Amino acid sequence: MVDPINVVVDTSHWNRDVDFAKLANAGIIGVIQKATQGQTGVDFTYNTNKPKALAAGLLWGAYHFGDGSDGVAQAEHFLSTVNDQSKTLLALDFESNPTGPSMDLVEAAAFVTHVQQQTGRFPGFYSGNDIKQQLGNGKDLVLAQCWFWLAQYGPTPVVPANWPTWTMWQYTDGNFGPPPHDVAGVPFDRD
Repeated sequence: MVDPINVVVDTSHWNRDVDFAKLANAGIIGVIQKATQGQTGVDFTYNTNKPKALAAGLLWGAYHFGDGSDGVAQAEHFLSTVNDQSKTLLALDFESNPTGPSMDLVEAAAFVTHVQQQTGRFPGFYSGNDIKQQLGNGKDLVLAQCWFWLAQYGPTPVVPANWPTWTMWQYTDGNFGPPPHDVAGVPFDRD
């Protein structure tokens, strides 16, 4: 097994005025930025943060926050917003939606399948308690084709039976979970 490394942060409009050069100087090598939500939402920092992160020499990724609407329509919106997916890590954020209906397993499978059909690769699948509650010890053969990005703030990762292991582990939201919580004094979701 490869030793885990702690060099990726994920960002969204909640992270204001990110200094990407400072992230790179602190040893961060990649950023995964929220791009979209649902069928129409676009994170207003996505298009301004991408060129700044790339100019700082950071790897770039984009994630979509799923909601309870049509998974294919959400995937189309995500892909059109991300635009050039060839050098962008792609992921679906599958968690409870505090502002409306949450994505279910059927729509998640539709989303990841459409992304795979359009790009030739399955996106990552980010989740924690939500996927554990919905799948239990069961398996979803479509979602199992995605690399797994575990969201769990604690010292030990617990991976659902659907995946053999995690590819990325978000172990802190900048407040909860084991340290480090920040990069150069600024709290971040760290992976």
